[in-house]
Amino acid sequence: MSDSLAELTLAIRRFADERDWEQFHSPKNLAMALIVEAGELVEHFQWLSQEESRHLDADRCRAVSLEMADVLIYLLRLADRMDIDLLEAARRKLGINEQRYPAELARGRADKYHRYRSDE
Repeated sequence: MSDSLAELTLAIRRFADERDWEQFHSPKNLAMALIVEAGELVEHFQWLSQEESRHLDADRCRAVSLEMADVLIYLLRLADRMDIDLLEAARRKLGINEQRYPAELARGRADKYHRYRSDE
């Protein structure tokens, strides 16, 4: 059982290598596959109300978890092929978002930061 992104990435790489799939795993193809899987994830929520989406039945929740796993697998495979440290990238992006969306200005708001920042 993988308990880290690095271990999971290695397991995914090994899975692809055993099947000689590296030839198909270009960044373009992996990004496209990622979007397809994200679309399949969204399908489970299509036409649900906000409240219904918060309370999925067990079968739908299991199906959603498998689609989320597909998204994660493709994202990790893409990062591996592009030699991107996703944890570092996420930390960097979180820092950027902390600057873009100061808590005291963004709290409870869903609109874009440029609509409430006074310095722009």
